[in-house]
Amino acid sequence: MSDSSIEDKVFDSVAELFGVLSTPIRLKIISAVCHGEKNVSELLSVIDTTQPNMSQHLGMLYRSGVLARRREGTQIYYRLQSERVATLCRAVCTQVAIELDEESKVSPGDRLVPAMHR
Repeated sequence: MSDSSIEDKVFDSVAELFGVLSTPIRLKIISAVCHGEKNVSELLSVIDTTQPNMSQHLGMLYRSGVLARRREGTQIYYRLQSERVATLCRAVCTQVAIELDEESKVSPGDRLVPAMHR
């Protein structure tokens, strides 16, 4: 495999992952299950959305391999499949929070957040 095709494969995979993570509710779900598994009711108690919308996003995160799940009676519990996804989300969200802080000393060239979002 050439370096170019490996690079293309990497960029395709990263774009697919960023697409899965591109919705605020999915980031909230990942954050909510970072420290342990939760069922749909527990997630709905911390994330303001409808049950059908929550189920749709949980299904997408499960199908993409971000979340794992297990059934216990009538409940389905979701957890992170990979701690690496949580680490990536935490790093990006922390950096954006720093940049959104009015007192941030991050130079414009080093920012992740476009000027229009500050």
